[in-house]
Amino acid sequence: MITRRPMAVIGAMTVSLLALAGCATSSSSAQATHGKVQVSLLVNVTPNLTKDWWTNLVKPFEAANPDIEVVIQDPGKEGVAAAVPRLLAAGDPPDVVESLPPTTTLSAQLVDLSKYKWASEGPLADQYKIDGKNLMAGIGMQLQSLWFYNKTAFKQAGIDKTPTTVEELTADLGKLKAAGWTPIQSGGDWMSSYALQTLALPTVVAQNDSWYQRMSKGELTFSGTYGQAVKQYADWIAAGYVNKDALGIKYADAEQAFLAGKSALYPMGSWFVASQAKSTGGADIGVFAAPAFAGTTKPAMGANIASPYVIMKASPHQDAAAKLVEFLVTDHDSVLNELKADGNYRSGYSYDMNDLGKQLLQIVTSTSAEQYTPTGAGYGQRTLPNGYSTELNTQTQALLGGTSASDVLKAMDDWFKANAK
Repeated sequence: MITRRPMAVIGAMTVSLLALAGCATSSSSAQATHGKVQVSLLVNVTPNLTKDWWTNLVKPFEAANPDIEVVIQDPGKEGVAAAVPRLLAAGDPPDVVESLPPTTTLSAQLVDLSKYKWASEGPLADQYKIDGKNLMAGIGMQLQSLWFYNKTAFKQAGIDKTPTTVEELTADLGKLKAAGWTPIQSGGDWMSSYALQTLALPTVVAQNDSWYQRMSKGELTFSGTYGQAVKQYADWIAAGYVNKDALGIKYADAEQAFLAGKSALYPMGSWFVASQAKSTGGADIGVFAAPAFAGTTKPAMGANIASPYVIMKASPHQDAAAKLVEFLVTDHDSVLNELKADGNYRSGYSYDMNDLGKQLLQIVTSTSAEQYTPTGAGYGQRTLPNGYSTELNTQTQALLGGTSASDVLKAMDDWFKANAK
C-alpha cells in the first residue's frame, strides 16, 4: 500500500503482538480514578496532528461523557507500530489505537466491531473486513489512483478535456511531448512504481475479481493480468514520456518540479492537495481519476482508509473504548476536524478547500464503494505476499533503466511462484 503517512503493520510487530497477548495486564492508566474510567488512545502524532490537537479533539466527548477520561498516548519517535508491543509487554495495553489497520495475523488481537453500525457501514468498511468481521472504523479515505495535471501544459498541447481511457491518455502524452513538455513527472525510491500502479490497477482490479486473493493463491499470473500495463508503461518510457532522470529524483524534488510547472502530469495520492495548497505561485493544477484501458466498466480506484481506529482485546474497558471510537468516526464536528487536519476526504463532508481540493471531492462523490481497491501489497483480506511492494518497485526501476517488459514480467511471475501461498 502506498501512502505518504505509512500505516502498514510490520511483520515483527505482529509476531510480538501474538507472543505478548497472554501476558498483558491492565495498569493504572486504564483503571477508574476519581470516579472516572480512563481510556487510553494511542495516536499517530505528526506536525498536523499534534498531541494538543488530539487532546482538544476529544474534549467534547469527555464533556458528553463525564464518567470517561481520555488519555492521549504519544508513541514518540518509535511510532504506533512499535509502541503497541512495547506497551503490551509492559502490562499497559492501549484501549484504542489509531493508524493501525487490521491484518489477518493481527486480527486475533482486535475487538470485533461488526455489531456497531458506525463500524459496519463506515468508509471502506467492507474492503477492510477480515473473515467477515469489521475490526476497525475510519473517518474517510485517501485516494491514490489519480493524475494531477498542469492546465497550461494541456492548453499548449491542444488538449481540451481530460482523458477517460488509457488510450486517450497515451495520445495526450504524445501531444504534450510534441509541445515541448516532459509528460510525466516520476522519481526514485518508493515513487518508481507509482505511475505504473496508477496506470494498471484501474483495469487490473476491475477486470479480475478478487485479484489480490487469487494472485496470492497462484490462481492468476502477474503477466496475465498486469502485462498490458507493463508493456504500455515500457512504451511510454521508450517514447520519452517519463522524465529521464526519474531514478535519481527524490520524492520532495519530484513534487517541487511539478509544482513549479516543469512537467505536465504527476501521478500521486490525494495528500498532494495539501502540498499544493501550501505552495505559492507555480503551476495551475487540476486532477482526474486514473482511467482504465478501453472497454473497462467502472475503473477501480486505489484508496486507503484515513485514521483507522481499532480496540485492543487486551483493553479492560472495551465498552468505554467503543463509545470513544463511535464519537471519533460519527460526530460531525470531530470527523470534519480530522478530515481537514490531514487533507482526507469523505462523501457528504466538505470543508474550506481550494479549487483542487473541490475537484478531488467531486471524484470521491462520483466513485462507488465497489470501485475502491487497495494499492501496493493491499489490506484486509485483499493482500499479496510479503515483499510484493519492494519487488514491484525493484522491477519498475529496472524497466526505467532499460530492461524489457518481457523480462520484468517474467521476473514478477517467478517472484509470485516463489512466494504465493
